[in-house]
Amino acid sequence: MRAVQLAALADAPTGITAALDAVQGFDNALVNGFARVSEPQSAALAGLAGAVAGSPLAEAVSAAVSKVSTGAIGTEELSALAAARAALLGSVHDALVEQADTALGRNRFEWTATPDTTASSPLAAGPRAWLGELAIAGWRGVDHDLVAAADKTVEALLAEPALRRLAMLLDGFTAELSACAPIASMDRVPARRWADLWTRALLLSWRGTESAARESVSGRLLPLGVDVHEHGTAVQVQVYGVLEIAGAPARQVRVSVVAAKVDTVVGPAIWQLLGAHRQLLTALAEHRALELTDMPLTATGDLLWDDDRAKAGEAADPFVTANVQLPQAHPPAVAPLDRDPVHIAVPVLFEGYRFRDGALELGEARIRVEMDALPSAGPLTPVGVRGSSTMIGLLRWDASGWSVRPLAVQRKVKTALTAFHNGDWALGPTDPKVAKAQAKSGDAVAVLRERAGKLLRK
Repeated sequence: MRAVQLAALADAPTGITAALDAVQGFDNALVNGFARVSEPQSAALAGLAGAVAGSPLAEAVSAAVSKVSTGAIGTEELSALAAARAALLGSVHDALVEQADTALGRNRFEWTATPDTTASSPLAAGPRAWLGELAIAGWRGVDHDLVAAADKTVEALLAEPALRRLAMLLDGFTAELSACAPIASMDRVPARRWADLWTRALLLSWRGTESAARESVSGRLLPLGVDVHEHGTAVQVQVYGVLEIAGAPARQVRVSVVAAKVDTVVGPAIWQLLGAHRQLLTALAEHRALELTDMPLTATGDLLWDDDRAKAGEAADPFVTANVQLPQAHPPAVAPLDRDPVHIAVPVLFEGYRFRDGALELGEARIRVEMDALPSAGPLTPVGVRGSSTMIGLLRWDASGWSVRPLAVQRKVKTALTAFHNGDWALGPTDPKVAKAQAKSGDAVAVLRERAGKLLRK
């Protein structure tokens, strides 16, 4: 990314502030619930209706606001409000993605999936009713009894494969609420996050059986970098790369692999949980390309990873890929429900920058660097990032503006320019000190597997 491209991201697109203010007003209204609508809540609902007044949602949202304000609350009215909130965040997402694509000179694929015309499952009525109770009670009114009321609903959803996406969302949402209940005693409520989950769940409940469009592709995958998401009970590794297919334009793609874990498995040990994806891990650790054969690819640019359909091939330097192939690769289309600023993650290459006060500077332009996002499962450190001269990162956005999340850097070690990647330790730590410390502390994954084996034999 050049200075002029970074400068093009300095100012937020027109209308973003107003849209986010309307969303925040609604989120704040959800904190105390709609059992009794106060004057500030009425103003927030009116603001939401006003923000979508020129859209196809205008009539439904206006009618919903009138009914909610008078206490006539139903799932259809709440769903209209959720749709309005999602539409506003979708408009913000689209404006920001267009700004980034224009600055970078990239041509994104258009969303062309066939609309879902199937009726929603009868089982979805249960979660809609429970989500309606949440909205009435508000986050401050959530207690263990209200959370427990969703248990049978979630259990029924989990038993239906077609509703697994909604089931997993609600399962995680209820677990989070349960861990915080009674919420009335919390000092600070994560209003934006819970409103995001509530909105997404409510809209998913109206969808029919999902049959995401996908194709089988064969070609060469050139990894760019790895974003590691770690939780106490799960780890997800997302690999961003460029896919080359004979006779077709190169495209940006993503691979996501997930494993369950316990909170004692941390740092480099998490890679052992992903051992079933040996070809992928080899390519990350050894900086190789991957030869794919009939690998499923969704319309959103996600490769549905099957390690048996991949083979680690010749050496492929991610920095060369980022410099040569990435600028011409087409970014994927974005599914309607994924059009939220929180999902923006655009791979970019930065060169020749200065690092000052937590920000990367190119000329007069600057962008914040997400130092707190560096995973402990790789060799990137704050000191290493600050001393770097080249970076592959993910362009992201939040309320404070654009930021970059480092995936890989190049910096001088003594006199040699050396590369450090989040995926360098995919086959085990390459830093002798880290490897020694891990050996000294013992192999937590091996111990847990041994204990699990003993329990199963019993």
